[in-house]
Amino acid sequence: MFEQDYIMRQIHDMIRAILKLFFNVDTESPAVERLEERKENEALEPLLELIDEGRIDEAENRLFEVTGDGSKEDLKLALLFYSHLNDKTDGFLEEHDFSREEIKSGLRDMMKRCGVEGFSDIFF
Repeated sequence: MFEQDYIMRQIHDMIRAILKLFFNVDTESPAVERLEERKENEALEPLLELIDEGRIDEAENRLFEVTGDGSKEDLKLALLFYSHLNDKTDGFLEEHDFSREEIKSGLRDMMKRCGVEGFSDIFF
């Protein structure tokens, strides 16, 4: 229980720090409306719906499909995706065969894709 809370805080703190450093977004809880482009909102909303439905693996696979080039906006999309996922309870994640470790792994993979993998090493 305490280990999961610690991992959850690590993920949360890393996402907040990167949003602040790269996007000048300083918020306790990142939200969809933080995306400036309508196109990015349209990409994120269905992914969050899949998470809420418990189709997490499918949502993550789609995330990696829509963030093909590893641009700055792709990073922001991924951070908001993983922030939403990280806000889910341990019970929800367990029920849908997902873990906080998988969230960390996905974040690392996405940060590597976007060329900022060094930042994940600071937090993890």
